[in-house]
Amino acid sequence: MIPRLNVPAGTPLAPLSEALGRAVTGEEGLTEHTVVAYWPGLDFYTLDDEQAVWTAAQWAEHLEGPLFENPFTASPRGDRQAIAHIDVRLHPDDRDLSGAEWAEVAHRLARAAGIEIPGDAHGCRWIAVQAKPGRLDLIANLLRLDSTWQHQPANLLQRLSDEARSIEQDLHLTPVTTTADHQGRASSIPTASAQLTDILAQLADERSGPLATVRGLIEHTAHRAALQPGTGPDTAHRLELIARRLHSIQHDLDTTATRLTTQPHLPTAAAAPAPAVVRASARRSP
Repeated sequence: MIPRLNVPAGTPLAPLSEALGRAVTGEEGLTEHTVVAYWPGLDFYTLDDEQAVWTAAQWAEHLEGPLFENPFTASPRGDRQAIAHIDVRLHPDDRDLSGAEWAEVAHRLARAAGIEIPGDAHGCRWIAVQAKPGRLDLIANLLRLDSTWQHQPANLLQRLSDEARSIEQDLHLTPVTTTADHQGRASSIPTASAQLTDILAQLADERSGPLATVRGLIEHTAHRAALQPGTGPDTAHRLELIARRLHSIQHDLDTTATRLTTQPHLPTAAAAPAPAVVRASARRSP
């Protein structure tokens, strides 16, 4: 399970559209099988006689509400990019999670991100969308109900990664492979394969691998570019796409390394008999 931070947005339309894999419209309702979790205070803002299923457009409007209600409130950076978007993806070999399990994942990640604080009655509006196989999208408005800005932890990505490791253990999911894991599994493989596996594992390592470092720098640059006047959203979007390609490369490298550790051992060829040694006392031909 790998969490990813997306560039903050000014409206929930783009994050919600990405989570759904289609445009946000007011035509199709999103059932509890799609919106698997949401902020605890939502029940106090809905009436019993209201429609049970909201459309994507209604969810977007609900998330954006605090921005309309507080038109002059800005973030500590001086902007109004209040919509946080976190997505998490399961390992390709993981089982399908139930709706209740996805909901648990959503609430735990929301708490790790500082979006949901137990007992806080004036916190952030957020929803969790599970519309793509093996993926969960957490979308939140950091402008709180008390008109203040929700501060997130400085080590946000590390907190999300640590919580993801804990969720993997609790739900018996495939853990993110680390270099040490690959080294342990490679101990019974021939030396050449072990060395190759170790190299691939280091490249794919989500915690300390070079690709993870580069991807983090690109994502950070995309975030900065989105806030810089004059760069435009296209630059940040292109950087996001580059980061996603690197993420896919990490998955491919990890899969390749895993296959190397599990491939059957090939029988070694029997050593050919050594050629007969010509003795110095051998009889010479006349």
